[in-house]
Amino acid sequence: MRIHLASILVDDQAKALAFYTDVLGFVKKNDIPMGEFSWLTVVSPDEPDGVELVLEPDQHPAAKPFKEALVDDGIPFTSFAVTDVHAEYERLTKLGVVFTQPPTSMGPVTTAVLDDTCGNLIQIAQMN
Repeated sequence: MRIHLASILVDDQAKALAFYTDVLGFVKKNDIPMGEFSWLTVVSPDEPDGVELVLEPDQHPAAKPFKEALVDDGIPFTSFAVTDVHAEYERLTKLGVVFTQPPTSMGPVTTAVLDDTCGNLIQIAQMN
């Protein structure tokens, strides 16, 4: 058994696709129209056949309050591995990404937390 899909709830699929591809550097894998929304996934360019991240519309009534509660408490929805948190922080800051936590060493890991512009906080993490 292995993880095939992971989802993130987004308030706008087009805006999310632009952010996750143009800014974060993921690659679009699927964009299949399904009525008002799409089955929209992105993958790491380093693992095009790896885990797909579903950019899932946050239309369920529980989704927005859930997301707001996490953001209000400063809790990231998910975490992405990076080789160098400091370098990614600098690269993304230059692209206008807003961070709620700068690179911070936490023992065996260094993390930073960013706003994905779609209603989520995302952690980037590097094993030290």
